[in-house]
Amino acid sequence: MEEHLSNRQRRILAFIAEFLAENGYPPTYEEIRSGLGISTKSLVYHHLDVLEEAGCLSRAPNTPRGIRLSQARTFRVPRLGTIAAGQPIATGDADPDDYIELTRDIIPEQEGLYALRVNGDSMIDALVNDGDIVILKHQNQALNGEMVAVWLRDRDETTLKRYYRERGHIRLQPANPRIAPIVVHPSVVQVQGRVVAVIRQAG
Repeated sequence: MEEHLSNRQRRILAFIAEFLAENGYPPTYEEIRSGLGISTKSLVYHHLDVLEEAGCLSRAPNTPRGIRLSQARTFRVPRLGTIAAGQPIATGDADPDDYIELTRDIIPEQEGLYALRVNGDSMIDALVNDGDIVILKHQNQALNGEMVAVWLRDRDETTLKRYYRERGHIRLQPANPRIAPIVVHPSVVQVQGRVVAVIRQAG
């Protein structure tokens, strides 16, 4: 049963899930070993044996990337391109067949989720770095302080910032003291989603 897993086994599951989300394929045993600082691959084999017996994953024999997380633990969300965390840029073209796998340890499965890759460093103090993947929930309104994806109608561009509605304008606030906020009229701002999780880039 999953509740009897050790902390290291839970960390291995989380590492596999984040590696899948970042790369679109599972890690090798050596990548698990080096990524988590485990001393030997034999220890990785042992922990994966336990996880397989607990029904958390399955493994294809003689396949370097043969680890598969249990379908009961995973779900897919579409990756819709790139969003700027810096000065606004146009979003990348969406690939309708591009998905990432998430586990329910990262976020509960729910309607309206999608993923974007971050381009830029304006949100680094919010622990969102260039190359990270943000998971958003579709919504067209935001509360002050929420991190949101915003389309700026007058520029036909999108950006990732914290949202503040102030007297007569919207302030889109970066989390980087070197970058100035974007201050615009409410009529040009369309909220497209709220950040609900961040998948960190490995390395």
